[in-house]
Amino acid sequence: MTKLIEVSIPLQQLTFYENNKAVKAYSISSGKNGVGEEWGSEKTPRGWHRIRAKIGAHAPLNTVFISRRPTGEIYSPEFAKGQPGRDWILTRILWLCGLEPGKNRHGSVDTMRRMVYIHGAPDEVSMGIPGSRGCIRMRNADIVELFEWVDTATKVYIDG
Repeated sequence: MTKLIEVSIPLQQLTFYENNKAVKAYSISSGKNGVGEEWGSEKTPRGWHRIRAKIGAHAPLNTVFISRRPTGEIYSPEFAKGQPGRDWILTRILWLCGLEPGKNRHGSVDTMRRMVYIHGAPDEVSMGIPGSRGCIRMRNADIVELFEWVDTATKVYIDG
């Protein structure tokens, strides 16, 4: 079975394909600073990637992650009020690794070292418009569904 994720930055949409057939499309939120590959830019990297790791299997919805580890906290709007400006990484993480040396792999453009993920976000975060710090944000229910369909061999293409 061939699996592929395609992320369209202009459409703010992620589409999952299986055997060259679109299975499902999701609304996403990419980097608020646009697209780009440089370290510290908080831009969404373009090109070919693969899922390096799947993190958070069986974690409850709204589990809070920091540095890819569950904190023991469960996100809620009330909980978030005391932490304005925090970049919430919730529920599941698909950690991306670039496949194109010099473009999104190695050196100052390395997607994996930049900690770029596809991850869950608070339900009140707007989808369909850029707003992340370079990652691909998804609704929690959507990332749970996608997480079950993919593996660490799944390729990801991000256009921009």
